[in-house]
Amino acid sequence: MLTNNPAVHTPVWRRHGLLLLLALLYTNTFIGRQIMAVMIEPIKQEFDASDTAMGLVSGLAFAGVYAFFGLGAGRLADRMKRTHVLAASALIWSATTLLCGFATGFVVLVMARMLVAIGESAVTPSSISMIADLYPANRRAFAISCFSTAPTLAVIIAMSLGAWVVEHYGWRTGFIVVAIPTSLIAAVILMVKEPVRGTWDHPQETQQASLSLVDTLKSLWHLRPYRYLIFAAGLSTLGANAYGMWNATFLVRSHGLDLQQAGILAGFVGGGTAALGMLFSGWMTDRLISAHPRWQLLIPQFGHGMGIIAMTTYLLWPADSTMLLFGHQVPTAMIWCALNGFFAVWWVGPCFSMITRLVSPDSRAVAMACQTVLVTLLGVGVGPLAVGALSDLMAPMLGEESLRYSLLIGGVSTALAMLCLNAVARAQRQTQSLTECASQDCELKRTGGHIV
Repeated sequence: MLTNNPAVHTPVWRRHGLLLLLALLYTNTFIGRQIMAVMIEPIKQEFDASDTAMGLVSGLAFAGVYAFFGLGAGRLADRMKRTHVLAASALIWSATTLLCGFATGFVVLVMARMLVAIGESAVTPSSISMIADLYPANRRAFAISCFSTAPTLAVIIAMSLGAWVVEHYGWRTGFIVVAIPTSLIAAVILMVKEPVRGTWDHPQETQQASLSLVDTLKSLWHLRPYRYLIFAAGLSTLGANAYGMWNATFLVRSHGLDLQQAGILAGFVGGGTAALGMLFSGWMTDRLISAHPRWQLLIPQFGHGMGIIAMTTYLLWPADSTMLLFGHQVPTAMIWCALNGFFAVWWVGPCFSMITRLVSPDSRAVAMACQTVLVTLLGVGVGPLAVGALSDLMAPMLGEESLRYSLLIGGVSTALAMLCLNAVARAQRQTQSLTECASQDCELKRTGGHIV
């Protein structure tokens, strides 16, 4: 049952406007992540760094600090005004991203990237917690998908416009250009009215006693469907983020494109189709779960299966196969890149929406922070670093083609994510069976052991 009190319902125009503002903030912070993909080669040349070192600065240095501060940021969002938490985070992110642009050495750049992670750690948990209070459960997957298209839009901007800025004005200017808009967004967020916490939830769910962070984490861990779900999200992101970070470099090395061409293709083809796929899967989830809840997990499973096929074909497609597109020779492999982009993100809206339905309103930000920490550690931290290390390891045997096969190995994580989603479904069925058995026992006791 949803609350019917109109006084706590945010007007439609304000809900959509706040969703747009949250998506803009998320987009800009992700541009700061994704622009690293077109900075790998120039930074590597300037500081004489290896692929492993570049995997560190583009991933693990950020992810480690993000993980350390992520749970605390989620806790703040569950206990304080989320608009204030978001505005402070945005200002910290903007200042530290500027610092990246003025790094005087590789070590300084690594340290600056670690500081950026502090500012970004509260963005996703605070935003998803607010979106859950803006939209009812049967419209939430599409709303979260709209918010979650930010990374795909960021890929388009970072890989195309970002590649142009980096190529013409240098990688330092890229960081400076990205940092400025976020401070303006922070000022607007401070003027926004926050939605009432728990607006669309059962009244009893909003009156629970406040738990400590440790107790909240324990209760979340014992919720088996949630536990398997965040592992599925982390594994889904591990291979996907590594692929996204190294894709432009792969096109340069294995398909002979220049940096700007590779950035534009990776951004518009991969990012554009991913945005469409995310919106479509969120829209489809909201409509199909009304008929049967099982679609919430079937849609991500189907997307992963199609994504594995498309990704494998893309990475193994011959480099000498090209087609004419708008007067330019383009690798025909980009068809498979587009298909992978469309299907690989089908898990985001359904899974994030499912998390908001599994946990209570006063622990949603912590629940999302746990998910985001795991996703960041595996996807942003381990993924790019592991692919870079594998590329270095295989380089003596495969030369420039080592990156192609290291990306192929990274795709195994998607298959593991499918196994975790199966575990979520099993855990839900077991929980439902136990609940039904408990209800039957109560009924038998009430009727004195007679079935009525």
